[in-house]
Amino acid sequence: MLCQECGKRPATLHFTKIVGGEKTESHLCETCAREKGEQIPGTPGGFSIHNLLSGLLNYDSAAMPGTVAAPPMNNRCEECGLTYAQFSKLGRFGCSSCYQAFGDRLDPLFKRVHGSTSHSGKVPLRSGGVLQQRRELNALKQRLSELIQQEEFEEAASIRDQIRELEKRISDV
Repeated sequence: MLCQECGKRPATLHFTKIVGGEKTESHLCETCAREKGEQIPGTPGGFSIHNLLSGLLNYDSAAMPGTVAAPPMNNRCEECGLTYAQFSKLGRFGCSSCYQAFGDRLDPLFKRVHGSTSHSGKVPLRSGGVLQQRRELNALKQRLSELIQQEEFEEAASIRDQIRELEKRISDV
């Protein structure tokens, strides 16, 4: 495919833009893309997934009202020696122990990216039996506390019995 601008060079960059619900596609050579001022991935000033991740990692939660100041950036993984500053620059961990070493900084990141720090998606039927029961147990406990606040004690007693039965089933597994 040739460049849509010059019609001479092969189109090596393919852009899809959606602005105001309107989709436009461009197929350009690198020269024409630079002339149009397009952000070219992998080049200085261009967009990359690493830049996106680094932006999320360098987010300063201390600047937001009502949040606790983040731990210092110089904490280090004892297993591989990677610092949090290095992790935020690289965008990946050095070993599996990094998850524990930087755990206090990851929860706010996951909450910002995913909207929650707990998985709430589907669970495989073969391996998720206990997990599904625990989710059901948590839902029942939440419902129980709502019923107690609303002073609906008869229904709360029924939920309490369901919780006890479910806890017994989970402990037997």
